[in-house]
Formats: sequence, C-alpha cells, structure tokens
Amino acid sequence: MDAKALARPGRKAPAAAGYRLPAEWEPHEATWIGWPHNKSDWPGKFGPIPWVYGEIARAIAAGETVRALVESKAHEASARRVLSRAGVDLVRIEFFRFPTDRGWTRDSGPAFLVDGVGRGAIARFGFSGWSRYDDFRKDAKLPDRIARTLGFRAFRAALSDRQVVLEGGAIDVNGQGSLVTTEECLLDPNVQVRNPGMARRDYERVFRDFLGVSNVLWLSRGIAGDDTHGHVDDICRFVGPRTVVLCHEENPADENHRPLEENRERLEGMRLENGAKVEVVFLPMPSPLFFDGRRLPASYANFYVANAAVLVPTFNDLKDRVALGILAELFRDRAVVGIHAVDLVWGLGTIHCLTLQQPRKETPS
Repeated sequence: MDAKALARPGRKAPAAAGYRLPAEWEPHEATWIGWPHNKSDWPGKFGPIPWVYGEIARAIAAGETVRALVESKAHEASARRVLSRAGVDLVRIEFFRFPTDRGWTRDSGPAFLVDGVGRGAIARFGFSGWSRYDDFRKDAKLPDRIARTLGFRAFRAALSDRQVVLEGGAIDVNGQGSLVTTEECLLDPNVQVRNPGMARRDYERVFRDFLGVSNVLWLSRGIAGDDTHGHVDDICRFVGPRTVVLCHEENPADENHRPLEENRERLEGMRLENGAKVEVVFLPMPSPLFFDGRRLPASYANFYVANAAVLVPTFNDLKDRVALGILAELFRDRAVVGIHAVDLVWGLGTIHCLTLQQPRKETPS
C-alpha cells in the first residue's frame, strides 16, 4: 500500500484497533532527535550544545538507531563532524532533512503506538509551541512527515472533530494502562491553554481512545523555571509497571518544596490500573540553578531510557551521584550514564525533552 495512504488519519480510534502507547523502557527500534540549530534556544551558550547532543547520541547509538532531523545538507555535514569527533558510530545514525523550528522532539514529534501484531502507527496530536511561542509551524508538521516516511498509519487525535494539542513531556505511561500528568499543564484555564474548554474527563477520554490508557494519575504542579507550565517529565516518571520516581525538595524554603509535597500526598492515595498502590521512590532535586538571573528547570527526572542506557542530566551538584545511584538501582538491566546538562538546561529542557523513542514493533505471540 502507498505510504501516503497508510499515513492518512485513521477514522477508528487506535485503542479500539488494538494500539497502545508503550512504556519508555520497552524495546526501541530507534530514537529521534532534532539536531540543534535555533540559537535563540540557548542565547549566548549555543557553542557547546552540539557537543552535548553528540554525547547523548553516542550513548543511545550503543543500543539502537538514532534518527536525526537536520535542516539541510550543510547542517547534516556539521552534525556528522560533531558525531564523528565524539566517537559515534555513524552507521547507527540516520539523517532526515525535515525542517524544524526548534529541537524539542519529545513535544512536537508523534506518539508512537504498538499493537501486538507488528503494525506501526502514531497518534497525531496537535502542537502549538506550548501555547507560548510563535515559532512552531514547522514542528507541527513533524508527525505527518514521520508517518509518511515510515509508512505508518496516523490517527488524528481529536475530540468532537477538534484536534487535541498535547506535548509528549506532558505525560508519562507505564505501558499497562496508567498515565501520569499535571493539572497545571492541562487544566489551567488561564495560562498556556492548549485546549480551551477541555475538562479532566475529556482528556481522560482522549487518553483512553488514542493511547490505550484506562487510569490517569493527576498531579498538581510542576517545578519552578519550567516554561511549559507543568510538564510531568520534570517531576514524576514511571520506572516500572508499579513504580514511579518522584522529585523531592528537602529545603522547605525552596519554591519547589510545597508543590512537590502536594504531589507526594496525592500519589500516596492513588491506585494503578489494576488497583495496586503506586510504589514511590524519591529522587532529589539539585540545588537551584540560575543563569542570567533566571531560575532554570534543572531536574534529574528529565532522564531518558534508551535500549542500552539510561541517560541522566547532571548539574555539577553534590546530589548528582545520589540521583545516579537511585536510578542505577531501579534500572539494573542497563547502564546509567550521566550527561553534563548545565549548558543544556539554559534551553529550559534537557535529555528527555529532546529525545523521542520509536518502539520496536511487537510481533504476534
């Protein structure tokens, strides 16, 4: 069948067709990244950023293909030079000349689905630049471009014929039917409103129909400095079917202390899709990090689970080693690798924000 035909929006909701959004630790075919090019994301600090991407790509390529989005032939050549000098096996890198506005692929890319019988599909959510920035129209085309290239079926995520806007960093799943998100990001009626008029039950219906999610864990707020207004991938992440890591700020005078304590209190009373209690492991917060007078959203929870490694942002902080040790105990089947992210976080995001997993297609059992 023609790839363009395969990528046309599906009329049947993906969950009804047997699809689900898998957990990040399930096997990947590839990881997508957008090679950095927008210097306004890191004003005055862009120079080291491609080299940080090189380190990230090297760790990921040890276990899977890296699919890098580039702007042009010259941009690809520049990326190749950095990757080669960083010791990356270029056989494991595939380049796609898809123009983008910015490099936060987690939020603008598609939600890759699996169905148990080896078919590829995506849930095609809308993207509005976090309802904050004007430069997003190229990024908004990414899901369709990727679906056409891969020959994947594309399900247009909509409610009452209106496409639903959702960034990948706003949610996290255990692959078994549970999803965690925040009210601040999705339900605030006044700030960075992605879907005006959508209520909690509307989101839960969309998550059920398009991601195969039957159980939603609603946390309260995200962390200070986060320009997404509450992305959950900076505060709480699934690390197993029954277990989450939750950021904890021990200093009661820090502005993150109360919101994170409220999230802890909520999780203590929550249940998973099977009725089991959520197992919570606390992850420390690094000391507050500022640049040019602005607090940055530095968080160890913005890690990425690749096939061969768990990549964790580090911040030249005494708690770096503690966070790496906690995650090493939770992910004993792969290496836990620290990635220096002091420069990276000036872009207001780190490793999870710039990566997007493409799961391996499931084969019939």
